Amino acid sequence: MASDKPKPRVGDLIEIFRTFYRHWAIYVGDGYVVHLFPQSDIMSPMTDKAIVKKELLSVVAGRDKYWVNNKHDGKYPPLPGNKIVQRAEELVGEKMPYSLICRNCEHFVNELRYGVARSDQVTYAFVAAVVTSLVLVVTIGISGFIGIMLGS
Repeated sequence: MASDKPKPRVGDLIEIFRTFYRHWAIYVGDGYVVHLFPQSDIMSPMTDKAIVKKELLSVVAGRDKYWVNNKHDGKYPPLPGNKIVQRAEELVGEKMPYSLICRNCEHFVNELRYGVARSDQVTYAFVAAVVTSLVLVVTIGISGFIGIMLGS
Protein backbone atom coordinates (compact mmCIF):
# COMPACT_ATOMS: atom_id res chain seq x y z
CA MET A 1 0.00 0.00 0.00
CA ALA A 2 1.35 3.43 -0.88
CA SER A 3 2.40 5.61 2.03
CA ASP A 4 0.05 8.45 0.95
CA LYS A 5 -3.00 6.26 1.53
CA PRO A 6 -4.60 6.02 4.96
CA LYS A 7 -3.54 3.11 7.12
CA PRO A 8 -6.39 0.80 8.03
CA ARG A 9 -8.12 1.15 11.38
CA VAL A 10 -9.99 -1.65 13.11
CA GLY A 11 -13.32 -2.25 11.42
CA ASP A 12 -12.28 -0.72 8.09
CA LEU A 13 -13.31 -2.37 4.84
CA ILE A 14 -10.35 -3.34 2.68
CA GLU A 15 -10.90 -3.56 -1.07
CA ILE A 16 -8.32 -5.73 -2.84
CA PHE A 17 -8.01 -5.29 -6.60
CA ARG A 18 -7.87 -8.71 -8.25
CA THR A 19 -7.67 -9.07 -12.04
CA PHE A 20 -11.38 -9.67 -12.76
CA TYR A 21 -13.06 -8.79 -9.47
CA ARG A 22 -12.59 -7.13 -6.09
CA HIS A 23 -11.95 -9.16 -2.96
CA TRP A 24 -13.08 -7.68 0.35
CA ALA A 25 -11.82 -8.09 3.89
CA ILE A 26 -12.31 -6.38 7.26
CA TYR A 27 -9.31 -5.02 9.12
CA VAL A 28 -9.05 -6.37 12.66
CA GLY A 29 -5.73 -4.85 13.74
CA ASP A 30 -2.02 -5.71 13.96
CA GLY A 31 -1.85 -6.20 10.17
CA TYR A 32 -4.62 -8.84 10.13
CA VAL A 33 -7.89 -9.05 8.22
CA VAL A 34 -10.85 -11.38 8.39
CA HIS A 35 -12.35 -12.41 5.07
CA LEU A 36 -14.69 -14.93 3.49
CA PHE A 37 -12.71 -17.35 1.35
CA PRO A 38 -14.49 -19.71 -1.09
CA GLN A 39 -13.44 -23.33 -0.69
CA SER A 40 -12.81 -23.74 -4.40
CA ASP A 41 -11.87 -21.45 -7.28
CA ILE A 42 -13.29 -17.96 -6.65
CA MET A 43 -14.52 -17.68 -10.24
CA SER A 44 -16.38 -21.00 -10.14
CA PRO A 45 -20.17 -20.62 -10.11
CA MET A 46 -20.31 -24.07 -8.46
CA THR A 47 -18.73 -22.81 -5.24
CA ASP A 48 -21.32 -22.97 -2.49
CA LYS A 49 -19.19 -23.04 0.67
CA ALA A 50 -16.64 -20.65 2.09
CA ILE A 51 -14.57 -20.43 5.23
CA VAL A 52 -13.97 -17.36 7.35
CA LYS A 53 -10.22 -16.79 7.66
CA LYS A 54 -8.02 -14.47 9.68
CA GLU A 55 -4.78 -13.76 7.85
CA LEU A 56 -2.21 -11.04 7.42
CA LEU A 57 -3.41 -8.40 4.98
CA SER A 58 -0.06 -8.66 3.19
CA VAL A 59 -0.72 -12.37 2.58
CA VAL A 60 -4.33 -11.91 1.46
CA ALA A 61 -3.47 -9.04 -0.88
CA GLY A 62 -0.23 -10.55 -2.15
CA ARG A 63 1.01 -8.32 -4.98
CA ASP A 64 -2.45 -6.87 -5.64
CA LYS A 65 -3.20 -3.27 -4.77
CA TYR A 66 -5.63 -2.55 -1.97
CA TRP A 67 -7.08 0.38 -0.08
CA VAL A 68 -9.43 1.29 2.73
CA ASN A 69 -12.92 1.71 1.23
CA ASN A 70 -15.65 2.41 3.76
CA LYS A 71 -17.84 3.50 0.87
CA HIS A 72 -21.20 3.19 2.61
CA ASP A 73 -20.39 5.22 5.74
CA GLY A 74 -22.55 8.07 4.42
CA LYS A 75 -25.53 5.78 3.93
CA TYR A 76 -25.25 3.35 6.85
CA PRO A 77 -23.77 4.12 10.27
CA PRO A 78 -20.85 1.75 10.92
CA LEU A 79 -20.85 -0.28 14.09
CA PRO A 80 -18.10 0.55 16.61
CA GLY A 81 -14.70 -0.85 15.55
CA ASN A 82 -14.38 -3.13 18.58
CA LYS A 83 -17.84 -4.61 17.91
CA ILE A 84 -16.95 -5.23 14.25
CA VAL A 85 -13.71 -6.97 15.25
CA GLN A 86 -15.48 -9.05 17.89
CA ARG A 87 -18.15 -10.20 15.42
CA ALA A 88 -15.51 -10.95 12.75
CA GLU A 89 -13.22 -12.92 15.04
CA GLU A 90 -16.13 -14.98 16.43
CA LEU A 91 -16.71 -16.23 12.87
CA VAL A 92 -13.10 -17.24 12.13
CA GLY A 93 -12.97 -20.90 11.16
CA GLU A 94 -16.71 -21.08 10.42
CA LYS A 95 -17.89 -22.65 7.18
CA MET A 96 -20.60 -20.55 5.59
CA PRO A 97 -22.84 -20.72 2.54
CA TYR A 98 -21.30 -18.89 -0.43
CA SER A 99 -22.82 -17.46 -3.58
CA LEU A 100 -21.36 -14.95 -6.03
CA ILE A 101 -24.79 -13.33 -6.23
CA CYS A 102 -26.05 -13.14 -2.66
CA ARG A 103 -23.39 -14.30 -0.17
CA ASN A 104 -19.97 -13.24 -1.37
CA CYS A 105 -17.03 -11.61 0.42
CA GLU A 106 -18.42 -8.11 -0.14
CA HIS A 107 -21.78 -9.06 1.40
CA PHE A 108 -19.86 -10.57 4.32
CA VAL A 109 -17.79 -7.50 5.22
CA ASN A 110 -20.67 -5.06 4.74
CA GLU A 111 -22.78 -7.17 7.09
CA LEU A 112 -19.99 -6.99 9.68
CA ARG A 113 -19.43 -3.23 9.37
CA TYR A 114 -22.97 -1.96 8.80
CA GLY A 115 -25.30 -4.82 9.62
CA VAL A 116 -26.39 -4.73 5.96
CA ALA A 117 -25.30 -7.44 3.53
CA ARG A 118 -24.81 -5.86 0.11
CA SER A 119 -22.52 -6.17 -2.88
CA ASP A 120 -22.13 -3.34 -5.34
CA GLN A 121 -20.19 -5.67 -7.67
CA VAL A 122 -23.32 -7.81 -8.02
CA THR A 123 -25.57 -4.77 -8.46
CA TYR A 124 -23.32 -3.29 -11.16
CA ALA A 125 -23.03 -6.63 -12.97
CA PHE A 126 -26.84 -7.05 -12.90
CA VAL A 127 -27.42 -3.54 -14.26
CA ALA A 128 -24.81 -4.10 -16.99
CA ALA A 129 -26.50 -7.37 -17.99
CA VAL A 130 -29.93 -5.71 -18.15
CA VAL A 131 -28.62 -2.79 -20.23
CA THR A 132 -26.80 -5.17 -22.58
CA SER A 133 -29.95 -7.27 -22.99
CA LEU A 134 -32.05 -4.20 -23.75
CA VAL A 135 -29.55 -2.97 -26.33
CA LEU A 136 -29.57 -6.41 -27.94
CA VAL A 137 -33.39 -6.55 -28.03
CA VAL A 138 -33.62 -3.05 -29.52
CA THR A 139 -30.92 -3.85 -32.10
CA ILE A 140 -32.69 -7.06 -33.14
CA GLY A 141 -36.01 -5.19 -33.29
CA ILE A 142 -34.58 -2.44 -35.48
CA SER A 143 -32.87 -4.99 -37.72
CA GLY A 144 -36.13 -6.89 -38.09
CA PHE A 145 -38.06 -3.71 -38.85
CA ILE A 146 -35.50 -2.66 -41.48
CA GLY A 147 -35.66 -6.17 -42.97
CA ILE A 148 -39.45 -5.95 -43.22
CA MET A 149 -39.30 -2.48 -44.74
CA LEU A 150 -36.71 -3.51 -47.34
CA GLY A 151 -38.62 -6.69 -48.12
CA SER A 152 -41.79 -4.77 -48.97
